[in-house]
Amino acid sequence: MKKAILDMNIMGKYRKYLYGEERSEATISKYMRDIKHFYEYLPENKIITKENLIAYKQSLSDAYKVTSINSMLVSINGLLSFMKLDTLKLKLHKVQRKVFSSEDRELSKAEYKRLLDAAMKHNNKRLFMLIQTICGTGIRVSEHKYITVESLKAGQAMVNNKGKSRTIFINKKLKRMLLNYCKEENITSGPIFITKSGKPMDRSNIWSAMKKLCVDAKVDRKKVFPHNLRHLFALTYYGLYKDVVRLADILGHTSIETTRVYTITSGQECQKSLMKMDLVQSY
Repeated sequence: MKKAILDMNIMGKYRKYLYGEERSEATISKYMRDIKHFYEYLPENKIITKENLIAYKQSLSDAYKVTSINSMLVSINGLLSFMKLDTLKLKLHKVQRKVFSSEDRELSKAEYKRLLDAAMKHNNKRLFMLIQTICGTGIRVSEHKYITVESLKAGQAMVNNKGKSRTIFINKKLKRMLLNYCKEENITSGPIFITKSGKPMDRSNIWSAMKKLCVDAKVDRKKVFPHNLRHLFALTYYGLYKDVVRLADILGHTSIETTRVYTITSGQECQKSLMKMDLVQSY
């Protein structure tokens, strides 16, 4: 059997392959970072064997959480498939599905509203509107570029992401507020949330702008990041309608299992539910 050697040439070809598969920049960077980490672990001859793959997997246990290890193994397995080394692919660690969410990471509706108040206090109407747009539609932060003046007038936006298209509906109240904002800012066409140069705001700009609200909003910094707005949308929707299938469609998930992560409530909420059952009687 021909020896499987990992080199920079193969890594470069794999990067091009990922681009051809239309993976996002963030995904490609993550895969290549994980592969480089594996490359540096390999012996000097850079030969890939089942033995050093298993040893590498074990070495990760000392430094990373199981979920992070599985994420890194997915990257390595993708490379192995590309190199036609499927027999060498590693098994992922089994992870019991979380029953409760971590309360110290979960953004409440009250905290969300305090963030909005803080944005207005900072005189940052663009951020005020963007936060509400993400939380009011459930879009990913990278999808805000599809919220355009044209889509507002139609009351819906067509989002293209990860090779899939879905329709995002914009409720009447949000539509009215965004159209007024566009009029005030003299935005007549194209994406609404743009920089001074006219380009859509990127994830890092939004992330840092939100973090600046934490002190005034009295919200823990750990809870304040764009994706948590999408999470709050999902929790609120599921709490009202209990329809995980429809929620999966709205969020753009192929698998309902992915959506279930967004519907996990806190342990405190579970305690309230247990009390409402009224099945324990004092003596």
